[in-house]
Amino acid sequence: MTFDYTTTIRPNLPVSPKPGGQVPAFNFVGGNMDPALIPVDDLIAAFTSVIEREGPSLAFYNTGTGPLGYRPLREFVAKTLKKKAAMDISADEVLIVSGSLQALDLINQLILKPGDTVIIEEATYGGAMSRLDALGVSYEGVALNEGGICMTALADTLERLKDNGVTPKYIYTIPTVQNPTGTIMPLDRRNRMLELADKYGVAIFEDDCYADLIWNEKRPPAIYSLDAANEGRTVLYCGSFSKSVAPAFRLGYIVADWAALKHIVPMKTDGGTSALSQMVMAEFCQTKFASHVSESTASLKEKHDVMLEALAVEFGTIVEVQPAEGGIFLWIKLPDTVDTSVLFPAAGAEGVAINPGSEWTVDGPANKNKMRLCFGSASKDEICAGVAKLAEVCHREFGIPLRSGNVQR
Repeated sequence: MTFDYTTTIRPNLPVSPKPGGQVPAFNFVGGNMDPALIPVDDLIAAFTSVIEREGPSLAFYNTGTGPLGYRPLREFVAKTLKKKAAMDISADEVLIVSGSLQALDLINQLILKPGDTVIIEEATYGGAMSRLDALGVSYEGVALNEGGICMTALADTLERLKDNGVTPKYIYTIPTVQNPTGTIMPLDRRNRMLELADKYGVAIFEDDCYADLIWNEKRPPAIYSLDAANEGRTVLYCGSFSKSVAPAFRLGYIVADWAALKHIVPMKTDGGTSALSQMVMAEFCQTKFASHVSESTASLKEKHDVMLEALAVEFGTIVEVQPAEGGIFLWIKLPDTVDTSVLFPAAGAEGVAINPGSEWTVDGPANKNKMRLCFGSASKDEICAGVAKLAEVCHREFGIPLRSGNVQR
């Protein structure tokens, strides 16, 4: 008798689709970047320099510079955040992690337990919600507008929860190029959020994953930097190199004081984030980061504008879309008769991949007519052709847009 190990697998585990499926012709999902913008030659030069100089140090875990990560990279992060986001921090307040997803997991592990409550933006990163669901943590969504999370709605939510005897463990916010809306929270709201967090005794989890990709390259002070009164202890901060350089490096970082990091470091039980990736990134960033980000942002802005124009041409006035202030996404509202969870498989069958709005919002059914489109990895021609194909599928499935209202073909 042959033993079947599959009989020992725990029940109710999540299931992944089998790999090997065809890549969509028009891929408007995920956080992928433009292959043409990856600085291949500069990365080759950085890799060669690192191997020649630092090769023997690969014999050690954590590159021999301690559990926080490669010190030159942490120093670069601290210097850049001070210059661009007004964060007066040292390298010893930076922990290098394997992408911002690991930052989410570690901070959740630090703070949360089943039955806790957190506050999030009503439309937010789907990966943050799925992690909270898996932890058995409740979350309250707060309304967004063109300036990000609404402070009146946040105050009302905090007061209501207080009346019910609930103190949220943190407010999760993406203030600088919000995902999926692409908005940037103004300074007065950042200060007001800190005031509310202090009043109600709630931490703030600031996710700045897209903050380098602002069209005008004028980044507002991080909420972390405004927390002078509490010496940074109200706010936990994370960022990433995935959008500014390349997702495949899997490099992000947490910024916190030692009161938090001394607990987070022992929880990071992965043996250390790739030492080679850290060293190559540090080498590249010393001389090439600023120019690369400027070039990438300019190119992404062009593709953002192309997608806006394509939506206007193909869908006419039936779509509501606010131009993003940076990043790689557009957040789109269609008429109430459209269900993007139905549009998703229909469009996928035609080679167009989209993110249904229900997956990026707290109240999924109320946002079934919304969708997120990523313009990061597609070319301009692919954006135009893909949006045209999406409009055809939407018309076939829901009768809109009316073809007579579009540009004649």
